[in-house]
Amino acid sequence: MKNSIAIFTISAVLAVTSCKKTDSQNAQINAEEVKAPEKFVIDSVNFSDSTKINNLLSLKYEAKMLVFPSIKDKSLLDSIYYDKKGIVDFSKQGLQTFLDKDKNEYFNSVKGKDNSWINDVARAQTWETGSFMKLKSNTNNFLQIEYFYSSYEGGAHGNYGFAERVFDLKTNKKVELKDITTMPKARLEALLTKNINKIPSGTTDSQGAVKNSDMLLIEAIPANENFYFDDKNLYFHYSPYEIAAYAAGDIVIPVSWEELKSTLTPQFKERIKIN
Repeated sequence: MKNSIAIFTISAVLAVTSCKKTDSQNAQINAEEVKAPEKFVIDSVNFSDSTKINNLLSLKYEAKMLVFPSIKDKSLLDSIYYDKKGIVDFSKQGLQTFLDKDKNEYFNSVKGKDNSWINDVARAQTWETGSFMKLKSNTNNFLQIEYFYSSYEGGAHGNYGFAERVFDLKTNKKVELKDITTMPKARLEALLTKNINKIPSGTTDSQGAVKNSDMLLIEAIPANENFYFDDKNLYFHYSPYEIAAYAAGDIVIPVSWEELKSTLTPQFKERIKIN
């Protein structure tokens, strides 16, 4: 009888110990499963180099590329770097290597031109090309990036332009205008025309500030794909010569959420918390 009691006692102790161990293991497993989400990291690569063609002409190459170590989807990365074809390594070192190759191609393209063009260089000057990525925002899983391009190859002035792109980090796709609003083209064009002077370009003449509308080259302002947004407006960005004279510079036209309210898609309204 005493032996039976002893065996029962030992079994009970082992059972309790086993349960505690199992509970501890389960707690550890659960803790591993409920890990904090990976922090979204943004880095950048800055690149600048120059070379001399002859005593009158030098070349300069500049670039800034954002780096997204947290993004693994290749199709999304291809879309983010849509203007840089042939990237196979999206790491910081990979983008650095790509820019060095891109720079060499630019330098060689100028050096490879027919020598007769050198006679057109009447004074010492530097020809330049540049491309720069800028983070506009990263909220509600919408990544917004501005792309700026500049170049100069002689003449009275250089050229520059902008591109705006919004990426949905939930779907790993570029956001299209139809994902935001269903407003008909004609109605949206009317709103853009009405709002064109809301953000001044900063252009002045002898009479003072010049309105954006005074420098238009077209009658109807199209809703382009260069858009971005914040908590108040949807903004359309136009580069020089796109809708107005070069003197107007780049033009940004806001359209408020209130103006678009009845046409906003339910999914978009939910994502950015528009009532």
